[in-house]
Amino acid sequence: MTPEMRPRPRPARILVVEDRESLRSLLQRALVEEGYEVAAVESAEAAIAALGAAGPRPFDLVLTDLKLPGLSGLEVVRAGREARPPVAVVVMTAYGTVEAAVEAMRRGALDFLEKPVEIEALFDRVSRALGIAAADDDAVFEAPDGTRIVGRHPRLRAALHLLERVAPMETTVLLLGDSGTGKELFARALHSLSGRQGAFVALNCAAIPEALLENELFGHERGAFTGADRRQEGRFEAARGGTLFLDEIGELPLGVQAKLLRVLEDRVVERIGGGRAEKVDVRLVAATNRDLRELAEAGGFRRDLLYRLDVFAIELPALEDRREDIGLLARALLRHLAAKLGKPAVEIDDAAVARLEEAAWPGNVRELSNVLERALILSPTNRLTAGDLETALRPLAGQPSDEQRVREALLAAEGDREAAAASLGWSPRTLRRRIKDYGLEGFPKY
Repeated sequence: MTPEMRPRPRPARILVVEDRESLRSLLQRALVEEGYEVAAVESAEAAIAALGAAGPRPFDLVLTDLKLPGLSGLEVVRAGREARPPVAVVVMTAYGTVEAAVEAMRRGALDFLEKPVEIEALFDRVSRALGIAAADDDAVFEAPDGTRIVGRHPRLRAALHLLERVAPMETTVLLLGDSGTGKELFARALHSLSGRQGAFVALNCAAIPEALLENELFGHERGAFTGADRRQEGRFEAARGGTLFLDEIGELPLGVQAKLLRVLEDRVVERIGGGRAEKVDVRLVAATNRDLRELAEAGGFRRDLLYRLDVFAIELPALEDRREDIGLLARALLRHLAAKLGKPAVEIDDAAVARLEEAAWPGNVRELSNVLERALILSPTNRLTAGDLETALRPLAGQPSDEQRVREALLAAEGDREAAAASLGWSPRTLRRRIKDYGLEGFPKY
């Protein structure tokens, strides 16, 4: 076939949502002249209907105003995320209202564009968004230190875009998401992109006994307590010039929270047994799978510390919210696990991927990795099948099933879902989903 006879690739199909007729026409005309196929509507309701009725030619991108009559642009973002296949959404927002755009990106928008819209900026955002949504190479985000984050889902891509925006700044970042969603990976990538020359230092606040947490964070002077025969730096000093990642920050005792607040406000630390405050240049990244606002309402978290931490929040989606990424993740994890176990390259067949996509993943990517590692160890061949995965997915002898764990946690917490979720290492939202899946509404009954 000669070049002249080859079919041209179809133009990307874009939906524009803008209530001002003049701007709607301008955007539509500019994008059509740039070679795109464009449909334009004036409300969120019309956009949601258009997304639902796209038929065999689904939209490739939605460009929507945030402030619309009736439903807001956030509903368009939600509809784009829930469309099959999901549609990337770029939001437009008035100049100076970046907070609204950030909120839209937390909910799944891929990018934002400030009004008044400059045509060159429009073309740049649209081409970049279409590239992120479509290119296979963009399924893997790799930070300068080699940290890799895999996935194409719009919510994950939106989280990564926020990460890239905030990384070069000194802003404190709060990472939200269930256990196993990759919060430490995000923190490492953020540090790598920040340009900071100091170390990346991580501390899991839930893994250190309460009596030792203050010492771990701030260090001690010689003679500060029995057995303190030498001076010891804390994690803040170890991270000087770099980044300190505090995972499960919702587990910090109130007394330690007060001292952490002082570090954030004054940028100084004081070792236990020391009378001198020392300046520290540290970027703080915190993470939690708990709702810190609810925890603050209950008196378990200081409000003033919450306001210091929640400057720039990034929410990581649960694995079950981005099931279309499971095949990509499984193949990437298998490459890593095969190298770790000293095995040759391993393939996974389509039926096995389908089995993974239908399984429940309360432990998210961490649980998926564990299942694949078990399957890899048990499989006699270099190709994983659905049968191999059935064996790996089956609870190990003597271990409770996922449903049993939920029942036991609810019983131990006497029906308190917040406490049960915390004991499982899940967010309340994940626990609610599992309760619904297993028909445990109203459990336990007394």
